[in-house]
This record gives sequence, structure tokens and C-alpha cells, in this order.
Amino acid sequence: MTDPRHNIRDVFPPTGPEKTAKTWGGEAAMRMLMNNLHPDVAEKPHELVVYGGIGRAARSWQDFDRIVAGLKDLEPDETLIVQSGKPIAIVRTHPDAPRVLIANSNLVPHWATWEHFNELDRKGLMMYGQMTAGSWIYIGTQGIVQGTYETFAEAGRQHYGGDLKGRWILTGGLGGMGGAQPLAAVMAGACCLAVECDETRIDFRMRTRYLDAKAQSLDEALAMIAGWTAKGEAKSVGLLGNAAEVFPELLRRMKAGGPRPDIVTDQTSAHDPLYGYCPAGWTVAQWRAKQENAPAEVERAARASMRAHVEAMVGFWNAGVPTLDYGNNIRQVAKEEGLENAFAFPGFVPAYIRPLFCKGIGPFRWCALSGDPEDIYKTDAAMKRLFPDNAHLHRWLDMARDRIAFQGLPARICWIGLGDRHRAGLMFNEMVASGELKAPIVIGRDHLDSGSVASPNRETEAMRDGSDAVSDWPLLNALVNTASGATWVSLHHGGGVGMGFSQHAGVVIVADGTPEAAKRLERVLWNDPASGVWRHADAGYDIAIQCAKDHGLRLPGILGN
Repeated sequence: MTDPRHNIRDVFPPTGPEKTAKTWGGEAAMRMLMNNLHPDVAEKPHELVVYGGIGRAARSWQDFDRIVAGLKDLEPDETLIVQSGKPIAIVRTHPDAPRVLIANSNLVPHWATWEHFNELDRKGLMMYGQMTAGSWIYIGTQGIVQGTYETFAEAGRQHYGGDLKGRWILTGGLGGMGGAQPLAAVMAGACCLAVECDETRIDFRMRTRYLDAKAQSLDEALAMIAGWTAKGEAKSVGLLGNAAEVFPELLRRMKAGGPRPDIVTDQTSAHDPLYGYCPAGWTVAQWRAKQENAPAEVERAARASMRAHVEAMVGFWNAGVPTLDYGNNIRQVAKEEGLENAFAFPGFVPAYIRPLFCKGIGPFRWCALSGDPEDIYKTDAAMKRLFPDNAHLHRWLDMARDRIAFQGLPARICWIGLGDRHRAGLMFNEMVASGELKAPIVIGRDHLDSGSVASPNRETEAMRDGSDAVSDWPLLNALVNTASGATWVSLHHGGGVGMGFSQHAGVVIVADGTPEAAKRLERVLWNDPASGVWRHADAGYDIAIQCAKDHGLRLPGILGN
């Protein structure tokens, strides 16, 4: 029987100023869907897998083809409805309505388990959308580089006086998200030792310039780290190995007087114990074979390995090494496996990122539909002119241009918030209208943003008022962006941390140079980050309350206005 999810064909998005669809909204969605499956972007493009274990862009290749056909045929007053990667309906709406509405992986809470999801997945009734995989705004590993950089830089400020020179970070995972870690560490001034069990991923990160070197043994990797740190160089090495074995060994050596990492974290795909985490002692080939013929055995072994992995991280924490969970739910699995102190060390959001979220600051990204890198370089320069006093932004844009290789359509990411995003969007729209840019710009963000996610073990961990698990917020975010006129809006479950542990919303809007687009851009790119400010103001964060006042937000139940 033919696998509907496997097809030996390479997908490349059209580029340039001429559209093949009836609207730029439909064209942009089609190009970004295709970009998600570009061979330089997706982890397993022939299987529709973009990143994050089994995060897909479409449920099957037949669904992909039907989505593309539907997007090309959309009228300016029509909207395509997509349910877990399957195009369900085209409905009459209006020109300011989204061209696409997407819901991925959503299950009634009692049934929101990997076991139930996998059963539906095998029957072809659902797909796992991760975050930006099923919402068609993944831009490759660049999409998480700045967030990881901001985290490492803040850790350096809190623990090492703002200087990571001569220090090194220990981590695991070089997949679609984890692959950002080596480059982010280097940009922050540190060395990085990243453990990865799949050699092809190490090679891919070297090919795309996210990683500097590869090691086959721990001793070889540590020798590189020792040499670089002694000279004050910031470089990275990918160690072929299993984190559940390497982390405990490094802890043992450290306690015996051996090398001591300066920061410890992890970004394996531990959110998915079947497809995301190779058990200790297994080869990658064994792991992949047993995913199909012995899934329960894989899960048991993976969960046991995660416990050992986290137990070592707790050991580093107890020894005084700054240690952080980077949002893959590995602590939760370890706790379920009997490690009572699995949550001894914090997640990255409450430890380092929440003050930014309180001001609506998060991962703002844009993509050039022209396919021409010069369009991105022009927007880089324009962002510097628009925000002349933001030295941090200027430094980031300079580093990004120097160090980050484009994957698929040229794109850029930077962390800006309420009061700035709409100004950037309007500027891009004017640049398209004037012809300075060769084609429209797509503007989006990660679902990991200030007001678009409920994830008690990650973005909303340890909220001041105890509202960690309240998921009204991402639903309201999606509704507000739909009402504001976004080009496509998505609502997902389980991204980042797995089934039952998160709900989150995505938004994308197109700057096509028209006055109508300008009105939509101003609404969407104000209201979207504002939702993060009011979510945190409601939780009692003084920074968010002050931000709301500074920007004149009307919050009757919070500010009484």
C-alpha cells in the first residue's frame, strides 16, 4: 500500500513579483507552505515533516496538492478552512477576513494524550502541527536563534557579569529548534558543546553554518572546548552521542575535578517520546525501526533515558551550575518516571524571558516572497533607520547578516514588541508600494510569543497569579487576530511540549503594498503584541501594567478604563 505521507519529490516555492494565485494572500500562503517543505528547510520533506519530531505542513501529499489548488483559486472574499492539515472548505467571507483559518492537533482535554493522538494520526484523521510547521511560517533554524541568543545573553548577565568569554554551554539536540543553540551561544560570546545522536543533523548544522566542528568522542569534544575557552574564542562543537549517556558522564567527571560547564540546558525533541528522543544505548536505525513495529518499547526506553538525562541536569544545578529547561517538557517526563525533584531547575521563560513578554516583545519575523536576499538586506537597513536608538537591535541585525545562512526563502527575525511591530509592518508595506522591494513581504511570528500560548511547563510556567494552565489567552489571541484582518490565523495544541501540555496560536499577515494592507497591518501588528501585554497585566506583572498605561491600552477589568 502506498504511504500517503511519502513522496519522492522536492518542493520549491515560486519567487518573484508575479503571482500564480488570484490574490497575494493566497499566493503568500502557498509560497510559505511550500517553503516549509523546501529541502533546505524541512527535516524530512518527503514525509511532509518540517521539524520537531513529526511536525507536518500537511496531512498527506494529496492534502498538500489540494491545499495548493485551493489557495491558487481563492477569491478576494473567500477563506480556506484547514483542519489538521486537510483542506475542508472554502467559505465566502470578506476581503479583510483571513484567507486561511487553520486548526491543528486540537483534542478535547480528557483525550489529549499522545496515545489517543497517535491512534488518530495512524488512521489519517489528524496531524501534528507543532507550532510553525502546520501554520506555514517556519523559516528554518533562524526562527529560534534570537530567542536562544536572548536567553543565553541574559543568563550571562545574571550569572557572569554579562561576559561569557572563555565560558561554555552544555546542551543536547541539533534538530530544527535545537540546531539554533550552537550559533546562539557563539553570538552571545560563549562556546557550546551540543550532544546529538543523529550524525546527519550534525552535518546539516555544519553545512548551514550553525555549527563549527564535529567530534566523535567526548574527550575530543572537551579538548576542543578547552582549547577555545583558553584562547577566549567563541566556537561550537557537535558531539555524536546520546545526551542521556553524555550528561551523566560529564557530571561524574566534574565531581571528580574534571571540566565544569558554565551553563547547562537541553533542546532535544523530548516532547515526543516516540519520535523525538532516541533511547540511551540504541542506534538511530534501531530507534526508527522500532517506532513502527514496537512503539510501546520505544516510549518506555525513551522515558527512562529522559529521567537519567534530567537527573544529571539536576546534579549540575545542585552543584551550582546555572541550568535551565528550554521548553521541551523533559522535566515533566522525568517527574512522571519517578524523579521527584525534576523541576528543581527553572524553565527559560520565568528565569530569563518573562520581562520581555510583559512588554509584548517576542519573535517577530518576516520573509521576502521575491526570493532575493537583497530584499532582506534592504529591510535590515530600514529597521536600523526606523529604530535608530535601539543599539541591541542594530547589533543583532549585524550579527544575523554576518552569521545566519538563509534557508529557503530569505527571512529575518528580531525581537520587538508593542508599539514597534506595527511601525515595521507599515514601513515594509511602503517599501513594497514604492518598488524598493521586489515583491510583497510576509510577516509572522513564532507561536512562542507573549500572548499567544498557554504552556504551564514553558511559556506560562510559574505565572505570578497561578494562571499557568489558563488557555483562554491563545484562543482570544486567535480571535482578535482574525477580527483584525490577519492573512492567516492558526490555533494548535501540543506544540513544543507535547500532547496535553499546551495550546497556542499563530498569525501571519502580508504586506503587499496596498492601502488596504496598511490598515490591516496596523490593526494586527498592534493588537497581537498588545494581547501579550494584557495577558501579563492581568497576571499582576508591574512591567506589563506600566506598558499598558504607556501605550494607552483600554483594559477595563485591569486598569478600570
